[in-house]
Amino acid sequence: MAEHNDQGKRAEELAAEWLIQNGYELKAQNYRHSHAEVDLIMEHNQILVFVEVKFRSGTGFGYAEEFVDYTKKRLLIKAAEHYIYVIDWKKDIRFDIVGVYKDRSGKINFKHFEDAFY
Repeated sequence: MAEHNDQGKRAEELAAEWLIQNGYELKAQNYRHSHAEVDLIMEHNQILVFVEVKFRSGTGFGYAEEFVDYTKKRLLIKAAEHYIYVIDWKKDIRFDIVGVYKDRSGKINFKHFEDAFY
């Protein structure tokens, strides 16, 4: 597996742990439907939260939220709609982005964008 794939997988694990520490419950990880995938599906305050995780080793090339384009959003929504149907979810939903940033000293920081789109 390529290094960037390893970093992305690790970022997803770190984001899940961080969200759990902040009161979220993990429902699914890397949920796939057709060509669409949701990194994390969490529940928080009776809201089903679909989370896209983006890793950045700095902000020189932009911030995490800038890398979720129209096509990616459509794919996330497609996978989310399928998951909602499968589990027969009747309550509110939300789409979030969690940026995982590694600074020069190696420290990991998080930036959470709640209700980022849709």
